[in-house]
Amino acid sequence: MVVCITVCASANADDTNMQWTCRTRGRAFTLIELMIVVAIIAILAAILIPNFLHARAEAASASCEGNLKQIATALQEYAVDNGGQYPPSSAPVDVTLFGGPGNPYLSSVPSDPAGGSYFYVTPANGVCGSGDSFKLRDGDNHDTTTLTQLPSYAPGITGIRWCSGSGLHACVC
Repeated sequence: MVVCITVCASANADDTNMQWTCRTRGRAFTLIELMIVVAIIAILAAILIPNFLHARAEAASASCEGNLKQIATALQEYAVDNGGQYPPSSAPVDVTLFGGPGNPYLSSVPSDPAGGSYFYVTPANGVCGSGDSFKLRDGDNHDTTTLTQLPSYAPGITGIRWCSGSGLHACVC
């Protein structure tokens, strides 16, 4: 960017015609000024980019938690309509688990935003309570810093599970 300064002066202060002579002088940014601007932008980017990445990971975990709750609700509705019986076998979660396409419980399976797929386990085993009817688990690819608020969290855990009686937990799935 060039800054132009115009300097004008009258040839004669008493002149009634007031003839002016003008000259323009240009001034550009120096190299040091440009380097300072670039350095400020680089510092701001270094501060903000990690925050954006963490926010994206938090959003993926929140989306996964919501998907697990949605699938759990569909399983509970299925059990109500089928005399308290859940689908009989452990399997990946898809529409065939609920009776095939067009079922009233889950028309399409949400995708796991952290990668992988959701898996249904019955009866619930492992860290779920012995009275739990089923367990849902995800693809186990979450950023560990996004799971710290979930019960059962420990360093190194990267998965989320839903137990029918106790809800969301962190897990090694």
